[in-house]
Formats: sequence, C-alpha cells, structure tokens
Amino acid sequence: MASSHSAHVAPAAARPVQAPSGFNAQARAVALGDVVLESGRTLPDVVMTYECWGELNDDASNVVLVEHALTGDSHVVGDTGDGQPTPGWWPGIIGPGAALDTDEYFVVAINVLGGCRGSTGPISLAPDGEPWGGRFPQVTVRDQVRAEAACLEALGVRRLHAVIGGSFGGMRTAEWVAGFPDRVERALVVASSGCATADQIAWGHTQVVAITSDPEFRDGDYLRHGTFPTNGLALARQIAHASYRSASEFEARFGAEPQPGEDPLEGGRFSVEGYLDHHGAKLARRFDPLAYVRLTQAMATHDIGRGRGGLDAVLEAYEGELLVAAVDSDRLFPVSASTRMVRAYGRGRLRMIHSPYGHDGFLIEADQIASLVHELVQRPLRVTPRLVRGVA
Repeated sequence: MASSHSAHVAPAAARPVQAPSGFNAQARAVALGDVVLESGRTLPDVVMTYECWGELNDDASNVVLVEHALTGDSHVVGDTGDGQPTPGWWPGIIGPGAALDTDEYFVVAINVLGGCRGSTGPISLAPDGEPWGGRFPQVTVRDQVRAEAACLEALGVRRLHAVIGGSFGGMRTAEWVAGFPDRVERALVVASSGCATADQIAWGHTQVVAITSDPEFRDGDYLRHGTFPTNGLALARQIAHASYRSASEFEARFGAEPQPGEDPLEGGRFSVEGYLDHHGAKLARRFDPLAYVRLTQAMATHDIGRGRGGLDAVLEAYEGELLVAAVDSDRLFPVSASTRMVRAYGRGRLRMIHSPYGHDGFLIEADQIASLVHELVQRPLRVTPRLVRGVA
C-alpha cells in the first residue's frame, strides 16, 4: 500500500498546452509540471488530456466532471475517428437536451493519470527521451484525482456542480468527495465502492500476473525491446470480462454450446470461450499492457478512508449530495459495497440499476444511467455546502 504522503501539484506550474499527437484529435491538454505522488516519489513533466462539451459560464459554476472506467477514456460520447479507436462509452448522455445538457452544463472528461490515452503514463516519454516503461511508478486513485483537480484549476475551475463515474470512474468520484469535499456539490457513484475489497484485489491480481508473466513483457520495457505482451494482456482481459458479466447471462446466452464450427470433444472451444477470446484480442489491439497493470494496482489500493478516520467518517462529514447506484446482478462490485457507502453517508437510499448483464450494466443500461444523472444534476442541494473555503 502507498504511504500517507499527499500527492502534490504546484498550481503555478499548470498551463494549457498542445495535446500529444496520435490520440483523439478533439482532446486538449494541460501541463502540470512535477507531481509529487502519494508514495513520495516525484513524477516530472506530467501532462493531462481531456475532452469537453458545452460552454463554461461566467463564474465557472456549471462544470460536470465525468470519470471513465479502467479501459475507457475521455471520449464519453461520439464516433470513432482519427486517433480514437472506440466510440463513446455513454452514448446520448451528453448534448443539447440530454441528461448532461450542453446548453446548461460544461462537461469535462479527463484521461486518467497512468493510462494510455494521452495523459502521462507508461508509454509517455521520460526526461531521457525514452518511454517510461517499467520505470513508471505506481500511482494511486488519490494521485489521479489530485492531478485532475490541478488540470481543472488550470482551466479556471475550482468547484464542480457534479462528479459522475462508474466502476473505476466511481472510485475516483468517491475520492473527489473524500479529498475535495468543499469543491464537489453533487456526486454520483455507480457500480463502485469507497474502498477495494479482497475479492476485487484478487481478480485484479490474476490479471496483473497474466500480463507480467508473459515472456514478452520484459519487466515493462517491451517497447524498448520491440516486443509486446499480447497474450498476457488478452488473458488479463478475459479474466476481467468474466467478472464483468453475470453467471446467469453467460448461461442464458452461451450455455455449454460449442463455438460454431468447433467441437470441444476434439479440442475445439465452447461458445463462451470464443466470446472471451474475442474480447481479449480486441483489447490487446488498443490498450497498453503496463498501463493496464498500473491502473489495476491503483484500483487495489483505493480506500477513501485511509488516513482520514475511515470510510464512515469521510462520507458522514460530506455536506453535498451523494447518490449511490448498484447493478443488481454485479458480482465484481456487489450491491453490499454500494450499501456500505449509503449507510456511511447516512442520507438517501441506494438506487438500483436492474440488468442481467452484471457489472457491465453500468455501461449498457443507458436509459437508467441517464435518469440517475438527470436527477443528480437537477437536485437542489440539501444544505449550502462549504465550497472552496476562501474562494469566491
């Protein structure tokens, strides 16, 4: 686990810059300078990339931050395109008249620190001009949220109308509530938790080992060696995807049927095996293996109560509006994890997303998500929160 050091960014160093090439052409960027991580290590020359929709109002009070999940990115809505291999992962949620109405809100999504979509991560160049590779340090959810806060400050944003996220994005949303309670008016945490469970850590560990055990991993320096741990990353994704879907969906969709044209009695695959193979290969074509490792490790160390008196103390003290939603068939982030957050907060009730698709329901059940988002951003504040003390 990381030490009790607080990640630190020098605000004066943050400034808008040209986004790194090779990624979504719509992305913008902020250079943060040196960032001191929770571990005490300094990560130099950090750049954060983001996408945005709508217009910032005069007092910068209409900002909604949307947090992406593990292998997602800032492209919340929109088509594929140059430098953008995937379409938006919450289609229809942002735009004129949508749940996040761009006639009213300025919506921002930031690519996570340690990822591979433009923000500084293992594939970024270190000061010596070579990719960071295996030298890239472990980062925590706290490091990532503090970097996001510095990015927003560089844009003139010191408070958030709302923060919204699911899964790993929900972890960062919870950390915003814990680390910057005076800046967050409202938060929606979907299919996530306030701290990692042993079960989640176990699932993540098997994925990390799948990648690092691939002979082509080369201690994370595969780019310098001209190799790529494709098999390890594909296997990690298969392990993860099995936890993202529900057992009942697998049974109803695949049962014990063979893959078309194959016979399991003759060494062929079952249909569900073909499905997992497909998703493993698909991710291996677009994602960096060491970024996957570092982000999975960040999820394992997630705990909003660490060094703050515990989860209950953190959420009970939060004066803004917190909505927590769970997917009823989720076996990776079970309903009990969401229930714990609601009980700690002490107000409101758990919202349930009904879906046969397991954890992935937070991506698939678009109408239910949109309804929750609309409710959150329109909800009057319970009390006037103490937002950003000393800042008008």
